[in-house]
Amino acid sequence: MKSTRRIRLIAVSSGLLAAAAFAIPNADASAAPQPTAHTAAQLAQAGSAAKAADIAGTAWAVDPSTNTLEVNVDSRVTAAQLAQLKTYTAAYGNAVHITRVAGTFNKLLSGGDTVQTTQWRCSVGFNVRSGSTYYFLTAGHCTEGKPAYYTGSGTYIGPTTGTSFPGNDYGIVRYDSSVAHDGTVGSQDITSAANATVGEHVTRRGSTTGVHSGTVQALNATVNYGNGEVVSGLIKTNVCAEPGDSGGSLYDGTKAIGLTSGGNGNCTSGGTTYFQPVTEALSAYGVSVY
Repeated sequence: MKSTRRIRLIAVSSGLLAAAAFAIPNADASAAPQPTAHTAAQLAQAGSAAKAADIAGTAWAVDPSTNTLEVNVDSRVTAAQLAQLKTYTAAYGNAVHITRVAGTFNKLLSGGDTVQTTQWRCSVGFNVRSGSTYYFLTAGHCTEGKPAYYTGSGTYIGPTTGTSFPGNDYGIVRYDSSVAHDGTVGSQDITSAANATVGEHVTRRGSTTGVHSGTVQALNATVNYGNGEVVSGLIKTNVCAEPGDSGGSLYDGTKAIGLTSGGNGNCTSGGTTYFQPVTEALSAYGVSVY
């Protein structure tokens, strides 16, 4: 959700909502789900089928606890679209588990700190550098059109010099002014970058909702935000976020992990938030945290 004065988000937080079960429960609802013998190739093909259905408001990732493709559908998905999704994925049987969630999957715009263009607000993800040139990373849906960026108080920061969205969700803005840009997220020093792992405890900082924590639930998730905006390779978490948090920082202690992309829910009722892995953005632009 970008805030266009309106205010979309993407630098550090995103909007989310609590999930309500849609799939039919097992006969023994108290029994813990057991991993099934689906191959990685079958699950990848099931994911391709979900993508081919091309339904806005769907997101999917492999659930490592059950070894199935967990497909979430938000409140905008109609009964007819749900039937279409089931038709596309029917060939994969119980390798696919479909769950209805509350709210809608939205991109989030506002690093913890607020940054803005003349049209929307986002968050700084991480300050980075290449040699003596300094930049900040944020969400790619925040850098569409390569706008100039300003602080929340209106001080000029510099131009967008790179953007990748959809497909990916990262962008980079150069510091062309004397605006301070230390290598921290709030008071947390960031000294390295790492890939997320399932079960990892992580923290998110955004300009709308501040600091919230949770765990990584899955990797290589895909979200269809609608209007052809499909993003893959995301980190799925149970950390909450709201509009204006887009682009914000996901970290584990001193390690940079991700950039807030979007999600469903909010920080009152909870929800699911998806993050662009930061290592991909660092590699794409040849920059490093400090």
